[in-house]
Amino acid sequence: MPRISATHSAVIDAPAAKLYAIVADYHKGHPSILPSAFSDLRLEQGGIGAGTVIRFKTTAMGATREWRGVVSEPQPGRVLVEAYDTGEVTTFTFEPLEEGRTRVTFTTEWSKGGLKGWVERLLAPRMMRRMYAKEMQNLARVAREAMT
Repeated sequence: MPRISATHSAVIDAPAAKLYAIVADYHKGHPSILPSAFSDLRLEQGGIGAGTVIRFKTTAMGATREWRGVVSEPQPGRVLVEAYDTGEVTTFTFEPLEEGRTRVTFTTEWSKGGLKGWVERLLAPRMMRRMYAKEMQNLARVAREAMT
């Protein structure tokens, strides 16, 4: 089945550890950066990093969908992963740069065949990159507010 991937990267003027901590905190940090397409984030287990189990909804192209994901930390402090029951995987990567800046990359990958897969390959990556761009703007804002 064909793989579909949506990726967005940005350089944020904040240390990687700070940004990672915000994203890994599903109690307060992560909910504070989600754009309006995401709603109803609920914790089923944990709340900070690996072992956290979440549920949330997304609304896109007029359809609302519910997700359930388990969080892992293959590289604590650098890579955080949400693996969803539906087979999609979102990876959050934090690459420290000089002068306290960080390259942040969000990538979601999944497989989908048939006509629905063709439509998703055509439309979903662009839509998701826009959502991720907004989420990274929110992440930069939350990090700035936390550092002042």
